[in-house]
Amino acid sequence: MATLSTQMNIIVEKTSNLIQLCDALQEENDLLKLEVQSLQVAFQTSTDKIQQLEEKLKALAVAKTLEDSDVDRDAINEKILDTKQKINDFVREIDRCIGLLK
Repeated sequence: MATLSTQMNIIVEKTSNLIQLCDALQEENDLLKLEVQSLQVAFQTSTDKIQQLEEKLKALAVAKTLEDSDVDRDAINEKILDTKQKINDFVREIDRCIGLLK
Protein backbone atom coordinates (compact mmCIF):
# COMPACT_ATOMS: atom_id res chain seq x y z
CA MET A 1 0.00 0.00 0.00
CA ALA A 2 2.82 2.37 0.80
CA THR A 3 4.24 2.02 -2.66
CA LEU A 4 0.87 2.74 -4.23
CA SER A 5 0.47 5.80 -2.03
CA THR A 6 4.00 6.92 -2.86
CA GLN A 7 3.35 6.46 -6.58
CA MET A 8 0.12 8.49 -6.32
CA ASN A 9 1.99 11.29 -4.51
CA ILE A 10 4.64 11.32 -7.27
CA ILE A 11 1.94 11.45 -9.95
CA VAL A 12 0.15 14.29 -8.16
CA GLU A 13 3.42 16.19 -7.73
CA LYS A 14 4.38 15.74 -11.38
CA THR A 15 0.89 16.77 -12.48
CA SER A 16 1.13 19.88 -10.31
CA ASN A 17 4.52 20.70 -11.82
CA LEU A 18 3.12 20.26 -15.33
CA ILE A 19 0.20 22.58 -14.54
CA GLN A 20 2.61 25.21 -13.19
CA LEU A 21 4.78 24.86 -16.29
CA CYS A 22 1.72 25.15 -18.52
CA ASP A 23 0.62 28.34 -16.71
CA ALA A 24 4.12 29.82 -17.03
CA LEU A 25 4.21 28.99 -20.74
CA GLN A 26 0.76 30.51 -21.22
CA GLU A 27 1.93 33.75 -19.58
CA GLU A 28 5.03 33.79 -21.77
CA ASN A 29 2.87 33.17 -24.83
CA ASP A 30 0.60 36.09 -23.91
CA LEU A 31 3.62 38.37 -23.47
CA LEU A 32 5.02 37.27 -26.82
CA LYS A 33 1.68 37.96 -28.50
CA LEU A 34 1.72 41.50 -27.08
CA GLU A 35 5.28 41.96 -28.30
CA VAL A 36 4.30 40.76 -31.78
CA GLN A 37 1.41 43.25 -31.88
CA SER A 38 3.72 46.04 -30.76
CA LEU A 39 6.27 45.14 -33.43
CA GLN A 40 3.56 44.99 -36.09
CA VAL A 41 2.42 48.50 -35.18
CA ALA A 42 6.02 49.75 -35.22
CA PHE A 43 6.59 48.08 -38.59
CA GLN A 44 3.44 49.64 -40.07
CA THR A 45 4.45 53.04 -38.73
CA SER A 46 7.91 52.65 -40.25
CA THR A 47 6.43 51.56 -43.56
CA ASP A 48 4.14 54.60 -43.62
CA LYS A 49 7.05 56.90 -42.76
CA ILE A 50 9.16 55.36 -45.54
CA GLN A 51 6.34 55.90 -48.03
CA GLN A 52 5.98 59.55 -46.96
CA LEU A 53 9.71 60.10 -47.28
CA GLU A 54 9.76 58.48 -50.73
CA GLU A 55 6.98 60.82 -51.84
CA LYS A 56 8.90 63.81 -50.49
CA LEU A 57 12.00 62.58 -52.27
CA LYS A 58 10.10 62.37 -55.57
CA ALA A 59 8.72 65.87 -55.04
CA LEU A 60 12.20 67.18 -54.27
CA ALA A 61 13.59 65.49 -57.38
CA VAL A 62 10.90 67.15 -59.51
CA ALA A 63 11.56 70.50 -57.85
CA LYS A 64 15.29 70.07 -58.38
CA THR A 65 14.72 69.21 -62.04
CA LEU A 66 12.61 72.33 -62.52
CA GLU A 67 15.16 74.43 -60.69
CA ASP A 68 18.06 73.07 -62.73
CA SER A 69 16.31 73.24 -66.09
CA ASP A 70 16.50 76.20 -68.38
CA VAL A 71 12.71 76.60 -68.40
CA ASP A 72 11.53 80.17 -68.67
CA ARG A 73 10.06 81.20 -65.30
CA ASP A 74 7.64 83.58 -66.99
CA ALA A 75 6.27 80.72 -69.08
CA ILE A 76 5.70 78.64 -65.94
CA ASN A 77 4.00 81.54 -64.17
CA GLU A 78 1.85 82.11 -67.24
CA LYS A 79 0.82 78.44 -67.29
CA ILE A 80 -0.04 78.62 -63.59
CA LEU A 81 -2.16 81.71 -64.10
CA ASP A 82 -3.83 80.12 -67.13
CA THR A 83 -4.64 77.00 -65.09
CA LYS A 84 -6.04 79.11 -62.25
CA GLN A 85 -8.20 81.00 -64.72
CA LYS A 86 -9.55 77.75 -66.18
CA ILE A 87 -10.38 76.49 -62.70
CA ASN A 88 -12.16 79.75 -61.91
CA ASP A 89 -14.12 79.46 -65.17
CA PHE A 90 -15.14 75.91 -64.27
CA VAL A 91 -16.27 77.02 -60.82
CA ARG A 92 -18.34 79.84 -62.30
CA GLU A 93 -19.93 77.44 -64.80
CA ILE A 94 -20.76 74.97 -62.02
CA ASP A 95 -22.26 77.77 -59.93
CA ARG A 96 -24.34 78.86 -62.94
CA CYS A 97 -25.58 75.29 -63.47
CA ILE A 98 -26.51 75.00 -59.80
CA GLY A 99 -28.39 78.28 -60.05
CA LEU A 100 -30.32 76.99 -63.06
CA LEU A 101 -31.19 73.79 -61.24
CA LYS A 102 -32.72 75.76 -58.37
